Amino acid sequence: MAKIKKNQLPGRVAHAIMTHKSRREELHKLDFSSLSAKAASVMVLIYPNSKNKACIALIRRNKYPGVHSNQIGLPGGAQEENDLDEAFTALRETEEEIGVSASQIQLVSALTQLYIPPSNFLVSPYLGTYSKPPKFKLQEAEVEEIIEIKVEDLLNDEYVQYKEVSSAYLSPTTVKCLYLNNEIVWGATAMILSELKEYLNGIIKNSNN
Repeated sequence: MAKIKKNQLPGRVAHAIMTHKSRREELHKLDFSSLSAKAASVMVLIYPNSKNKACIALIRRNKYPGVHSNQIGLPGGAQEENDLDEAFTALRETEEEIGVSASQIQLVSALTQLYIPPSNFLVSPYLGTYSKPPKFKLQEAEVEEIIEIKVEDLLNDEYVQYKEVSSAYLSPTTVKCLYLNNEIVWGATAMILSELKEYLNGIIKNSNN
């Protein structure tokens, strides 16, 4: 996969597609440099499954006393003191949480940062590839299961739907989401995947012209 240049990324425009209308303007105006937020990184890992279909690994987090308990997300977590940079955090957390060796992940690019108000994290997403079907090993203390989604499903608009969700910080509310493998993917994870979707659709469109 070719390197992604920063000026090619859809960025917050793509994030807004999967954001509450009430929060779009607020997030669009955010000055990340002024935030006193905690740093975190996540990995969008693309790999072939056993049928050679391009897939992305999502995780379901275990139940715990926190705002993201039992939610579906991407492998990742908070930056630690000894981490070299945001990319290092994404690679380290991916290996720790799902057992894919950091040394065997081809880091393609950073995606656009986003802020998660409920947990006060500024998240740095990264796109990486793995050349073969992974042998996942879950960090049982944090990860309940892997949810494998096909890239072709991510690109299919019929999986963009409206569903009712609730969480530790949100009363039952209807949100725009990605409904993949009968699972509701919403919030920051849906925003990150929305950017990837828009980027890949741009490549497909340009290749057909």
